[in-house]
Amino acid sequence: MAMPRLLYGTAWKKEATGDLVLKALKAGFRGVDTAAQPRHYNEALVGAGIKQAISEGIVKREDLFIQTKFTPVGGQDLNNMPYDPKAPLEEQVHASVSSSLANFTFDEAANAYIDSLVLHSPPSNHFSDLLKVWRALETYVPHRIRQLGISNTDLHVVGRLCTSPDVNVRPAVVQNRFYAATQWEVGLRAYCRVQNIAFQTFWTLSGNPELLRSAPVQKLAEGAAISAPVALYALVLGLEGTTILDGTKNEAHMAEDLKVTEIVNGFARGESGGDTWAECLNEFKALIGESE
Repeated sequence: MAMPRLLYGTAWKKEATGDLVLKALKAGFRGVDTAAQPRHYNEALVGAGIKQAISEGIVKREDLFIQTKFTPVGGQDLNNMPYDPKAPLEEQVHASVSSSLANFTFDEAANAYIDSLVLHSPPSNHFSDLLKVWRALETYVPHRIRQLGISNTDLHVVGRLCTSPDVNVRPAVVQNRFYAATQWEVGLRAYCRVQNIAFQTFWTLSGNPELLRSAPVQKLAEGAAISAPVALYALVLGLEGTTILDGTKNEAHMAEDLKVTEIVNGFARGESGGDTWAECLNEFKALIGESE
């Protein structure tokens, strides 16, 4: 399954996670992002929501893009985590992946797989530790895990993963916050485009109240008759090489947000909307400091 442009984000959904995942799939989401990190996610309930959607005939497993994460000890609740924090890094990875595969088993255990496994953050400041984790994850590719990625990182780390002779499976995904404090990751996103790495944005709405009120977003919203959040999503996708994590709990917003692909593929390429789209996108790029 190819990565959708929008993935449903499941952080901080707690006991409502399963129901919200089911609603998201009913609304039309075909990508789901989670993590083996009980501190902020309930991966088991994500699996339960997907299983219910499959049993109700809403979706088939092969039509879904399921992404989860290995979260190092620093991001875990030491009283509730999927592995022994005192175990070697490689053993931590194997225990975490095993728990995730169990959560995403929908028929026979041998058939379970994960479309994308993201390292939630580098385990330390030492690249050697990152390599231990990465090499352990590589043992699952391409059968039990289809691709690997990394989150909450920087250009230096991504560059080393793309060039190190000790890395056999290059990152296919980088997932970072998209907000002003990191200059909207202009340099890292440019590098990802060159390397054919998908850049997944999060905090796209909550981290950008000023962008929501900006002229290009408001102009596109008015011209395409959409809400400002959908207009912002459209412009972020217009940067190319990007996908978005969307964690809305509102069913109406789920349906509305999914229209963003229609905006990018329809309005932006139509005779009446093409000029407006190009103007808004250029203004948006200038606003976030993107020259390419």
